[in-house]
Amino acid sequence: MKRALILLNMGGANSIDEVELFLKNMFSDKNILPTNSFLRKIIGTIIVKKRVDEVKGNFIKYLNGKSPLTDTTNRLIEKLKERLDIEVAPAMRYVPPFASTELKKFRDSGVTELILFPMYPQYSTTTTLSSIQDIEYRLKELNYSPKIRVIEPYYDDYDYIAMITEKIMEAMGDRDTREYNLILSAHGLPINIIKNGDPYEKQIEANLSALKIYLKSKNIIFKDIKLVYQSKVGNSSWLEPSLIDTIRVPYNRKLIIYPLSFTIDNSETIFELDIETREIANKIKYQDFIVAKCFNDSDEFVDFIIKKYNRAIK
Repeated sequence: MKRALILLNMGGANSIDEVELFLKNMFSDKNILPTNSFLRKIIGTIIVKKRVDEVKGNFIKYLNGKSPLTDTTNRLIEKLKERLDIEVAPAMRYVPPFASTELKKFRDSGVTELILFPMYPQYSTTTTLSSIQDIEYRLKELNYSPKIRVIEPYYDDYDYIAMITEKIMEAMGDRDTREYNLILSAHGLPINIIKNGDPYEKQIEANLSALKIYLKSKNIIFKDIKLVYQSKVGNSSWLEPSLIDTIRVPYNRKLIIYPLSFTIDNSETIFELDIETREIANKIKYQDFIVAKCFNDSDEFVDFIIKKYNRAIK
């Protein structure tokens, strides 16, 4: 049996021209805007028109015109290829590299089993399900029917929690954790999606619980640990408390943020957390404001993915 490993992610604009493509594709996704296709097209068009110029401006000013997500993913894949004797490829949901290109190669080279690794630790209809459905749709288009295995959500996996702790402590350096508040910032979701049965919020909270238990077992003590949500779009009700509201009412002016629902740094971690939120913190005169990095292409993350792959094929 010939296998291939696919890393599933939303993607990040690889150029200024792709910013609008990303937004259009995202707000055309029935899992992101769960309404009828007519309303989704109208609402999506309004949102894109409102946001596109501002987002492009931020990409130019703060991100050198592109998201780092694709380049980092490619470095991660090269490391995986050195360790795994199989094909490894990315499949981005809203911008290239799209799934179709690699799936066609896999079909033509005789790959009979696909292992899908969601780069989202917690399951959501807006992320994991959307990416899986995209793969299924493109396979049907290609008349290609390999066996598919999907890596389960790993939000409470011991090794995953250990990696989070390592990234937090790496960012802390020699600072005393007891003087700092730890903010765990997860991507937000509209409340109506949660009410429709999406398990994301429960898995985020379980992620928080597992991390607290692990930190305590390692005698790593923060002054406080708080879960918040970021990246709200529009006027509907979203998961709370929000990151920005929390930052604006400081109850400790020494703070470290860890991006809980991300595995690779992107515009929402680099711009939203380390630039936009930092600017607010500086105005309020925080004494110290730290943003931890995601796993990115770290050797530990490579090991983690390989371990999950090996378990999946047993």
